[in-house]
Amino acid sequence: MMEKLQKLVDRHRDCRQGPVRFRPSTWRPRLERYGAAHVLDVGVECASGRSGDRLISRGDLADLRDRVGDDPDGLRDLFVAVMIWGSGTTNGRGPRYTEAALADPRLRTVLRTTRQAVRSGDLSGAHRQFVLNGVGQSFFTKWFAAIDDRDTECDRALILDTRVFHSLNALEWFSWRAAGTRHWPTRYATYVGTMHEWASSVGVLADRLEWLFFHLNGHLDGPCPSASRAA
Repeated sequence: MMEKLQKLVDRHRDCRQGPVRFRPSTWRPRLERYGAAHVLDVGVECASGRSGDRLISRGDLADLRDRVGDDPDGLRDLFVAVMIWGSGTTNGRGPRYTEAALADPRLRTVLRTTRQAVRSGDLSGAHRQFVLNGVGQSFFTKWFAAIDDRDTECDRALILDTRVFHSLNALEWFSWRAAGTRHWPTRYATYVGTMHEWASSVGVLADRLEWLFFHLNGHLDGPCPSASRAA
């Protein structure tokens, strides 16, 4: 396994994750009624493509996280930004699902309690507590990764979605087998711990390995991935 991972990392060493393009005009009607349309100003204007499109990066999410702190409205804004980043222009359901979450009366409590759980290192608990209309594991683990501002790199939250799963399975690694259970919160925590161990062994950070897995989407022998979507 380590030999395969090392070759994978070495082959894509010069590849970099880029920002994600999104279309504010698509999102605005879904956000305005909840007073969240100002989040569409995050990032920078896109120089190419459709007029009005913007670019949002993982760094933009980290900057917003640091600005909003514990403020409930700020956490909501960060959540919206995460959903935008995770959707880009390719996931047409993203705006609708985000609106469903904003309309869910559990929103503020879920964002606050899962943030606390992630920052305390209880990733299994965070996974168990995240229940919002329209938001599944592929997106709420993006939320976990965005809000985890702990200084230590050894167990920071990571994204787990279908594309990452495809790459894990291509490596013949299966979360249920590694965790010894079908219980998703336990499987997620096991995945995060395993990824950090692997990353340390091959000399990269775990979120770098996660990004490669996302973009390769199970095609481990593929070329350097393009950076057009979120990881």
